[in-house]
Amino acid sequence: MDALQRFLKENATGDLISWQHQQAAAETFHLTLAEVEEMILQSELLPARYQRNRQMISTAQQLQLFRSKVAVIGAGGLGGYILEQLARLGVGNIISIDDDIFEENNLNRQLLSSPANLGRVKVEVAAERISEINPAVSLTPVQTRFGSANGPELLEGADCVVDAVDNVTARLELAEVCRSLQIPLVYGAIAGWYGNVATVLPGDDSLQTIYRHWQGGKGVEQQLGNPSFTPAVAASFQVAEVCKVLLGQGRLLRNRQLVFDLLDMEVDEIPL
Repeated sequence: MDALQRFLKENATGDLISWQHQQAAAETFHLTLAEVEEMILQSELLPARYQRNRQMISTAQQLQLFRSKVAVIGAGGLGGYILEQLARLGVGNIISIDDDIFEENNLNRQLLSSPANLGRVKVEVAAERISEINPAVSLTPVQTRFGSANGPELLEGADCVVDAVDNVTARLELAEVCRSLQIPLVYGAIAGWYGNVATVLPGDDSLQTIYRHWQGGKGVEQQLGNPSFTPAVAASFQVAEVCKVLLGQGRLLRNRQLVFDLLDMEVDEIPL
């Protein structure tokens, strides 16, 4: 490892390591790109891809993100944007859980969908996409439907869980599993021009409060639909919350629900 550190310091520009030199280090020392990235950050150097993070995220915090594990339940409208942003942020270990395939009605809004991907498994496409945009990040694709029975096994070892499901039943089951495992959950839901986001820490009853009047059936998104822009907005709020959870900084959306209306461009906060 001393040889690797010398290689990195000799090829650094200031404290930045280019992607070219990160690849060269992996090839020279027979390591994975992830192993090299961790060594770069441990050496208080910074992969050049993250240089625009550095005014808000320190090198030590970038290492903390890289060593974190985040599970994303759903790889569709919300999930695709969430997975993309987590990988670009530098979260090193991502679990993508979804049992679905891409259909034509996904093309209007789901980042990972394309005509070429119709009929393909969403989580497999997600793994390919993440390997293209940040090969140092590990995405584990899990093609299964999340539920109370398999939830504890699926979420084992996760530092944070992100809700990108499309129905209330699964969402409430997810909240219960996260509560039992003592894992923070970042919730998000969208419909038409509207969306809402909250962060649920272990012991909180935020989702039970939000859905206290729910009596079953399909969610309101079935009536309002979803355009291209609403999931991107909600996902961005969610990933910002994940970042704060992992780094332990900032004021979380805990015991409060952020609600946005893109038709009238209003953002409100509702105490929970």
